[in-house]
This record gives sequence, C-alpha cells and structure tokens, in this order.
Amino acid sequence: MPGPAIVLITPQLGENIGMVARAMLNYGCTDLRLVNPRDPWPNKSAIATSAGAVEVINKAKIYFKTCDAISDLKLVFAATARKRDMKKEISSLDDAVREIGNIEHTDTGILFGNEANGLTNDDISLADKILSIPVNKNFSSLNLSQAVLLVVYELCGQTFSNVPLDTSGWRDSRASKEELINFFTQLEFALQESGFFHIKEKQPIMVRNIRNIFHRAQLTDQEVRTLRGVISSLENNFSKKD
Repeated sequence: MPGPAIVLITPQLGENIGMVARAMLNYGCTDLRLVNPRDPWPNKSAIATSAGAVEVINKAKIYFKTCDAISDLKLVFAATARKRDMKKEISSLDDAVREIGNIEHTDTGILFGNEANGLTNDDISLADKILSIPVNKNFSSLNLSQAVLLVVYELCGQTFSNVPLDTSGWRDSRASKEELINFFTQLEFALQESGFFHIKEKQPIMVRNIRNIFHRAQLTDQEVRTLRGVISSLENNFSKKD
C-alpha cells in the first residue's frame, strides 16, 4: 500500500528527508519523490534519521522538475500554511480525506516545499488544490517532517482505524498531470505566438492564473483531448491566413 505520493520540492537536508520517510512508513506510505534535493543522493544522513524506514529511502525517486514528479498523478494537493495570492481552491485535511477516498489508489500526491521557503507559486500552480494545514496564525512554522506526519496521519491513518472511505470512480476518467501539463504547454505556446502575453512582466502571473482556471474545472482526459484539438484547429486556420 504505497498510499499517496509525498513529493518534496528542493529539500535541503538529508536528515529531514530521513525523518519524512520515518513518518510516512508509520502509516504505510512508501511513495517518496524528491525534486532536486540539495544534498547528494543516496544520502547517509537520510538513512540514519529514517530509524529503519530504509524501504522508503531505497524506493525514493529523484526528479529535476516538479511537473515530471507528478506526471502520472491525477489529483495533487499543495501543502502550505501560508496565504497565497492566487485563486486556488483550498481544502482542509478532512476535505482531502474525503476526496482522496481509498488511499490504495496511487494517483494522488501531496507537494511539500523546502525547509527555508516552502512551495513556490509556480509549483502550487501545478496542483489541483491547496491543502491547508491548521496552525497558530501567529506562528505558522512547521518542520518538514512534522508537516508530512500531520498529513499522512489524517490521510492514511484511516486504514488503521477501519473507517470506511469514499471510493468514487472519478479517477477512471480524470486527466493525468502529464496530459494537463502537455495541454498547458500547447496552450501557452499558442498564446505566446498570438501576442497574448504582450506585457512580459505579467506573463508568469497570467500563466499561473490560466492554469488555475483549468485545474478548477477538473478536466477529464477526453476534455483535454478536445481542448487540444480546438487549439490545433485554431493554429491551423491562422497559419493558412498567413
């Protein structure tokens, strides 16, 4: 039972990765993904602080880009305690438990930022929803492994308490992150070519806002194919006129 994928973005310390692995295995989660870890990998410090959770450490996958780390997933949450200046649906841990449903499905994931700065807005724009971790509003500072422990306890602890979960069948048709990212790439290129991003300084914010619009729509794979066909048709018509 790998549970949801735990994706650490640019983690800085091997020791913290080891403690994350320990927290994960306590609740049966084994799918650990690392995006550009600062320290070399494999890492002796991570093994030492994992307290025996070497199964998770040995299976950890390394990626250079966040989009590659989540390409096979269909539902991705971005875990953060900070308020973000973007229109993105916010889910509580209870909401996430209900939506993820049966954690034996391997098509869900949680993004966690590094120890110093957390998640970037660009990383959050790749997620479907923000996962809000309730903390003291006057002191919202969690150690990385503490944040992961809170989340996997809520999401995966259900298995050990025999609580029935919603196992709705939306995953059968929902587009994967790879399909969505390919769609975003095609759309953003077409918009670039058309001159839509005429104010260069605003382009990153506009790109994030456009991505968030489609994330909220929870597109199926068929809908993504249709949208890509629409873009291709428009591009072909414009090229004929030229």
